[in-house]
Amino acid sequence: MEKADITIHNCLMLPMDGKNRIIEDGSIAIENGRITYVGKKARSPSFRGEYNIDGHGKIAMPGLINCHTHLPMTLFRGVAEDQPLDRWLSETIWPLEANFHPDDIYYGALLGCLEMIKSGTTCFADMYFHEEKVAEAVEKAGLRAVLAQGIIEVGNKERGERMFKENVDFAKNYNGYADGKVTTHLGPHAVYSCSPEILAKVRETASRLNLGIHIHLAESQDMAKEIKDKHGFSEVELLENLKFLGPDVLAAHCIHLSKREMALMAKHKVKIAYNPVANMKIAAGMAKIKDLINLGLTVGIGTDGPASNNSLDMFESMKIAALLQKLHYQDPTVLPAETVVKMATIDGAKDLRIEDSIGSLEVGKEADLILVDFGKPHLTPLHDPYASIVYSTHGDDVDTVIVNGKILMENRKVKTLNEDKVMRDAEKTAFDLLTRAGRVR
Repeated sequence: MEKADITIHNCLMLPMDGKNRIIEDGSIAIENGRITYVGKKARSPSFRGEYNIDGHGKIAMPGLINCHTHLPMTLFRGVAEDQPLDRWLSETIWPLEANFHPDDIYYGALLGCLEMIKSGTTCFADMYFHEEKVAEAVEKAGLRAVLAQGIIEVGNKERGERMFKENVDFAKNYNGYADGKVTTHLGPHAVYSCSPEILAKVRETASRLNLGIHIHLAESQDMAKEIKDKHGFSEVELLENLKFLGPDVLAAHCIHLSKREMALMAKHKVKIAYNPVANMKIAAGMAKIKDLINLGLTVGIGTDGPASNNSLDMFESMKIAALLQKLHYQDPTVLPAETVVKMATIDGAKDLRIEDSIGSLEVGKEADLILVDFGKPHLTPLHDPYASIVYSTHGDDVDTVIVNGKILMENRKVKTLNEDKVMRDAEKTAFDLLTRAGRVR
């Protein structure tokens, strides 16, 4: 009899291991934070688990990976509504952020971590300020994250240099934090908010330190025109000239791209984070995901920040990711359900350069997985598990969340956080922040 820390039996499994298989009556064994068995229960060795979970009526799958968000912006949920991007940033978000205290970041991030645990996200890519406070929240919650300290220069060279230094210091000091569950990227906000000089320094530093780069790209048509008028090149062309593009670059949005720009991104194997809900909400446009995938680009899915989406529910983003592409191309076969689940799991891991560790249920990988409860009317009958996951499942259908072999939630009860306290603290913090900013009368 083999020993395991956790065993899960009697579940239906979507391993997302590239073999296009669905395993019925499956078993999973976890030991020392890693998967030691995944397969049919009938073929499994006899495991003696320290803790056994009955997976009957549930689907086991890799934890969802949110490839682009700004987690502390949970505090702005419902504040900056129905505005175009330039006004949303300059008149609402940036003035509010100017009043942030580091502890505000922590409480906002902790609320985001709670929301992600409750909706099945086990790993996320974040870009924000005081990112060390986000790292602390991630450690307390038990999640996995790839964090980037943001750089917003916006014509202020001194500020750009200061933020670049903070960016590099954070990346060095927090890479491997929380027992390795936190890794780091460099985070130049965007081409329109960072000078070519800062972007060149980011590129050189990322290559030297073997760090990824997280950046917004081709999100706004107006800002893209501004770059073209100022530099004579599009955003992608400017980055090409700076030798910035590469497989270590995670580019969020990628909406306003010409065929030439798409080809340049494919040439350099740039990773893409598709954010359909936020892009619809601010009417920024729609990334042509079918074209990008056809060029061989890896595409993950992100929610973007809770201020421009209002939700961190990746199941909602998966559904809209599929439907929006079908509508745009007038083709119901575009982005089939299995492809979308792949984008939210193993392709998301590839986006973040951690596919050797997570993103699929395979022996030797770290045990980041979720159980989805299908004993509900809106998920009955179960004909096609992939279709049910993408088109029918909600975040609150997630029953169990495991990260690095640790149970973060079981039977909808979060084990690592006091849910009521997290929500109370975040609500008080948000009210205090808006009061300081003069937004509460």
